[in-house]
Amino acid sequence: MQRLLIDTDTASDDAIAILMALRTPGVRVEALTIVAGNVPVELGAQNALNTVELCGAQIPVYVGLPRPLLREPRWSYGFHGKNGMGGLHLPPSRQEPQGRHAVEAIIDIIRAAPGQITLVALGPLTNIAVAVSLAPDIAHLLRAAYVMGGTANAVGNVTPAAEYNIWCDPEAARIVFHSGMPICMVGLELSHRPAALTEEELAHIRRFDTPYADFALDCSRAAIEAHRRLGMPGLTLPDPLTVAIAMDPTICTRCSRHYVDVETSSELTRGMTVVDQWGVLQREPNLDVCWSVDAPRWKEALYGTLRSHRAEREA
Repeated sequence: MQRLLIDTDTASDDAIAILMALRTPGVRVEALTIVAGNVPVELGAQNALNTVELCGAQIPVYVGLPRPLLREPRWSYGFHGKNGMGGLHLPPSRQEPQGRHAVEAIIDIIRAAPGQITLVALGPLTNIAVAVSLAPDIAHLLRAAYVMGGTANAVGNVTPAAEYNIWCDPEAARIVFHSGMPICMVGLELSHRPAALTEEELAHIRRFDTPYADFALDCSRAAIEAHRRLGMPGLTLPDPLTVAIAMDPTICTRCSRHYVDVETSSELTRGMTVVDQWGVLQREPNLDVCWSVDAPRWKEALYGTLRSHRAEREA
C-alpha cells in the first residue's frame, strides 16, 4: 500500500490529480493539505472536498498558509477560471476542512510513519517550507517526495524562465530544495508533447461517459480554452502527471541527480530552477530531476482512473 500526502492549491489539474490518487488501487491518500497558489486556500479546500466527495472517499483536508512567505499572492484565474475549476459549479461539499493547520498535519503525519509517506507537492511550496523549518527531521523521514515545479530547461509559463509554482514562492522552494528531502523534480516541460492530451484524446475521454471523465473535462474548460489561445490545442496536465509518477516511478524514463537552486533575487529570472546538469558548480547534488516520461503509459494511467462501469454511476 502506497501512502501519499498531497499538498495542493486545488484548481482543475490538481483536482484531476487527486481523483487519480483516490481511484488507483493500492494507494492510500493520508490527507490533502491546502496551500495558496492557483486560488485562495478557502476555495482550494472546497475544490479538494468536492473532488473527494465525487470519489466517495473520506479524506481529511487541512487548510494551510494563505500567502507566500514574502511575496504577494497571484491567483491563476486566467488559466483555471474564477473558481479554479473552469466555471464548473458544484454544490458545497457535505464535508468540511479539519480544524488543525495544514503545517501541523504535515509534520505529524510524516513523523507518525517514518519511511512510509510519499509527499506529493502540487502547488507552491509554502506549507512544506514552513513544516521543514519547524521540524527539520521530517525531511529525512519521508519515503520520497515529488515536486511538480520548475523546469529543467528554463522554459517557464509565468515568465520565460520560471514555472508558476516555484515563481509564486521562490523563497519557500529554495528552503525545500536545500532541506535534505528525497525530492524528484517533475518539471513543467514534461507535461507538454508528447504527454499533452490532444483534442482527439480529450474526445476519447468524453466517450468514457463516466462521472469522473466528465468532471475532469468540465473542470478543465478554462484551461483548454487557454491552451487554444496560446496556439496549443489540447491540454497539459502537469499535476496529474506528477501524481502518476509518484504512484509509478517507472513512468519517468530518464532521471538523474543534480545540484538545483532557485533564483530569488532577480526579477528577470525570479523562480528559475537552475539545474547544474554538468556539475560546473561542484556542489553536492540535492535533487533528482526527471527528464522524460513514458507518455503512453502516463495516459493509460489517467484513462484507467477516469473509466468506470455505467452501473457505478447509478449505484
